[in-house]
Amino acid sequence: MAADSWSPGLSRRSRTWLRCAAGRCSTGSRRAIRFMPLPSPLQAGNLSPRGDVTLQTPAGIRDVSHGLGPVLTAAVMFSISDVFAKLALEGGADVLSLLTFRSILGIGLVFLWLRLGKGAVALSRNAKWIALALGVLLAANLFFLFKAIELIAVSIAILTYFIYPLLTGILGAMTGIDRLTVTGATMALVAFCGLALIVGANPSDLAVVGLLAAVGGAFCRTGMLLVTRATLKGADARLVTWYTLWSSTLVFAILSLWSWNWQWPHGAPGWVAFLGIGFTTTAAIFALYVSTERIGPFRTALFMNLEPLMTAALSAVVLGDRLTPLQMLGGALMIAALCLFQARR
Repeated sequence: MAADSWSPGLSRRSRTWLRCAAGRCSTGSRRAIRFMPLPSPLQAGNLSPRGDVTLQTPAGIRDVSHGLGPVLTAAVMFSISDVFAKLALEGGADVLSLLTFRSILGIGLVFLWLRLGKGAVALSRNAKWIALALGVLLAANLFFLFKAIELIAVSIAILTYFIYPLLTGILGAMTGIDRLTVTGATMALVAFCGLALIVGANPSDLAVVGLLAAVGGAFCRTGMLLVTRATLKGADARLVTWYTLWSSTLVFAILSLWSWNWQWPHGAPGWVAFLGIGFTTTAAIFALYVSTERIGPFRTALFMNLEPLMTAALSAVVLGDRLTPLQMLGGALMIAALCLFQARR
């Protein structure tokens, strides 16, 4: 291609450089450009075929943001959901009312996701029943987790809840669904030591019922992961989520009608959190789905270990929660061990 055909809009000096590079300039011009500094647009090396000069983001940064953007978004959205739960509960709502409303809103948002997204592969009849049964476990999982958030500091509740990857690996190895190496078992022990530091650093400020609720939620989450891994491999995650949400919402609705004890938040912050948690949780689930497709389930699970750290930072800013130095050490030890556990097991 001739130099002039893709150089409109460039300066005279830039056009001279291009003509000489193409061998179409005079001897005097060739001598002159030896002492002429290279024009900055040409130094960047970003000439488009139209002739305009653009500076583009390096490919490496684009690739990293494309790959890790969804999983980081999921971690942030789940962290916001955790803090929203605490704000709504402190604002006067009760756990059952919050979960019922959140689940109903979540069903509507997932319906839109399924309608607007690519076509889903239908589940078999057996897979549908398994997904519906998982909804009962999900209901227990969410109730225990939100009860823990209500009773103890958000950061402590989430860090305690995050023993579920360890429980999944250990129980998976015991049942033959997964395998556990010696290194993985060692990292699990280190992570539990980190949890012991978190809990034992200031036990007088921690409600035992709240800690037990977080552990109960972790066991429910472990059961869901193991059943899914054993029976729903290859199933469309969106449809599994759809059926699971329906049965968990039905459980919450029945319990809410039976107790007939609706408690709504008081004040603007409580209502913002009460309404917002359905959107942030659904956004997090959607981001997890996209991340699993882009970087795979293993790397997604590894990066989701950032959620407790983000939750601790956000709750410190919004709620005024503070971890002691020993609890911070325990949290850092636990998250590092979790990452190594998932990498080595």
